[in-house]
Amino acid sequence: MSQIVKRAFKFRFYPTPEQADELARTFGCVRLVYNKALEERTRAYRVEGRRVSYVQSSAALTEWKRSRELAFLNEVSSVPLQQALRHLQAAFANFFAKRARYPAFKSRKKSRLSAEYTRSAFRWRDGRLWLAKMDGPLNIVWSRQLPEGAEPSTVTVSKDAAGRWFVSILCEDRIRPLDPTANRVGVDAGVTALVTLSTGEKVANPRHERADRRTLAKAQRALARKAKGSNNRAKARLKVAKVYARIADRRRDFLHKRTTRLVRENQTVVIEDLTVRNMVKNRTLARAISDASWRELRSLLEYKTAWYGRELVVIDRWFPSSKLCSACGTLQDRMPLNVREWVCACGAVHDRDVNAAINILAAGLVER
Repeated sequence: MSQIVKRAFKFRFYPTPEQADELARTFGCVRLVYNKALEERTRAYRVEGRRVSYVQSSAALTEWKRSRELAFLNEVSSVPLQQALRHLQAAFANFFAKRARYPAFKSRKKSRLSAEYTRSAFRWRDGRLWLAKMDGPLNIVWSRQLPEGAEPSTVTVSKDAAGRWFVSILCEDRIRPLDPTANRVGVDAGVTALVTLSTGEKVANPRHERADRRTLAKAQRALARKAKGSNNRAKARLKVAKVYARIADRRRDFLHKRTTRLVRENQTVVIEDLTVRNMVKNRTLARAISDASWRELRSLLEYKTAWYGRELVVIDRWFPSSKLCSACGTLQDRMPLNVREWVCACGAVHDRDVNAAINILAAGLVER
């Protein structure tokens, strides 16, 4: 039986100069409101010992708009500003629930440029999208179709460091679960092989960052030679950002294809609960681990298995998958990283990664 889910569809678009100026002003106002509200909440808690609610922040925003210094906030749509306050409220809720760190201020240079519009701030008609404060529709490149009869509930406009504009359209979509299958697979994440399956198959790590490392280093050296604040430095920074965007796009595309195949072919997928944050502290492996993007691999598997009626099992991070013989169950005392093949006392010859994937699958089936 199919299920209805909220799904975001992301597209490139090309704004007119007037639209780009309006969005740039909106991005700046969103950042200012978020930072000012965060500053007020922090001051109120540290000085007065009280918490500030969303309603109080919203009332403060109204007062800011009435002041002479911040009257320019009235020039942009009010909805993205209110959404910024809602995002801050969610950030504090996650902090107090110990799911995240204390909210950080948005940087003009490092933070993502984005603005969120709810239903009252955009118009959707015959596949064309108008945003508040804009006369014409956005020039969107429709790389795929929206669900039939889709009615967007939220639209998020963003601009990345490479200067590309994107619009993310959130709407309801009907997902039909895949037909059940008896296949089950254990997945061992690695660096040389991105994933090794309990079936014995190894998916090579494309190492997208390494492939473009020379181009990236050249662009970064050129950036370092430019005078700060100059137009040439801005151009050089854009070249660096484009290389990073190319790496990220290729990595994301590769992970989507591999995770989709795993979910389509297997009813149950078993993975390890890897602590990537701690693992990247290893200076020798940090770059390779970051390039492999294990955290994104897991997040893709989580929502795809939920959508398509599959099961994802995550086993404990301390499970000794590499040191355990999958044939007899004997636990080895040591298993250094440089040992890729080993022979158990029972006579079984193991490929380190394949053996680990088999053990991961077995442990996952026990924990179900």
